[in-house]
Amino acid sequence: MALTSRQQQILSYVVQTYVATAKPVSSHAILSSGVVAMSSATIRNDLAALEDEGLLTHPHTSAGRIPTDKGYRYFVERLLGDVELPPQEENTIRHQFHQARLEMGNWMQLAAAVLARSSRAAALISAPHLELPRFRHVELISTQSQMALLVLVLQGGTVRQQVLALREPTDQAALSHAAARLNATFAGADQTGMRTRLGGLSEFELDVAGDILDLMMSDARAPSAEVVRDGLTDVLREPEFVSQTEARAIVQALEQPGFLTELGASRVGTVQVVIGGEGRWRELSSCSMVLARYGVEGFATGTVGVLGPTRMPYGRAISAVKLVAGLMSGLVGDIYSD
Repeated sequence: MALTSRQQQILSYVVQTYVATAKPVSSHAILSSGVVAMSSATIRNDLAALEDEGLLTHPHTSAGRIPTDKGYRYFVERLLGDVELPPQEENTIRHQFHQARLEMGNWMQLAAAVLARSSRAAALISAPHLELPRFRHVELISTQSQMALLVLVLQGGTVRQQVLALREPTDQAALSHAAARLNATFAGADQTGMRTRLGGLSEFELDVAGDILDLMMSDARAPSAEVVRDGLTDVLREPEFVSQTEARAIVQALEQPGFLTELGASRVGTVQVVIGGEGRWRELSSCSMVLARYGVEGFATGTVGVLGPTRMPYGRAISAVKLVAGLMSGLVGDIYSD
């Protein structure tokens, strides 16, 4: 749609003012602001034109206008431009991440807290998921004469366990010997690499290798179940979510396994803005989400994002998500690529 420069200025003012005040914006308010040097009649005509385009609407009999989902989308894609956090705030965030970089749990909690505070929205962080699991270490621990516990450690520290039923009694010394052989054979390999290294293994070692490959396959298919949240209770107190039914639907949607992954951008480093559920997620019809993938493409990735009412400060939300996603990608590169 082709808007005049003046109409773009008016739309931008209405969006930003409504985000800040949650009150419909009148032609008198636009005139008083000085954002455009035109008569009240001209401003009213432009407001009517923006409403005809589906970018603005007016609630009930109010003389003021509020943005529609389409209006927010136009603002985000064509009027917002590049917005950066204040340098002092950005430097503080970078320093906090530097201090927390050794513990994944710490930096996920930190990321959620930083995003909730910086974006003034609810923060949602999914743990990085190994898209291509790599073998790091295995232990075989005797529990009974024909039972053993397999403990598999993947690169990045993910641990998987499985009880093995052995074909014949096997003591701990034999189990430890087999584990040492498997560790030397498979060190750093993904599933494809492991399958090329099976030659020379004993029948028992091949059985264990098959169990390891099955565990790695299931780990690759499963979405990350760990999601850290911050600020959701505060967001659900916003006037848009006064209905308990609506608030409950939002919470239930966020608790679905893999929900963030389904919503989020497909490539690391890209930011996606979901406004009003985009017609696909009915539970999010009164929400907006700003999401980004983080991590190492093709190896370990997660999703970082914020959720709030469509009346969201998009500039701060996008810049905060972009910054935190970049910092977390660096951490994943350091921790998961060992």
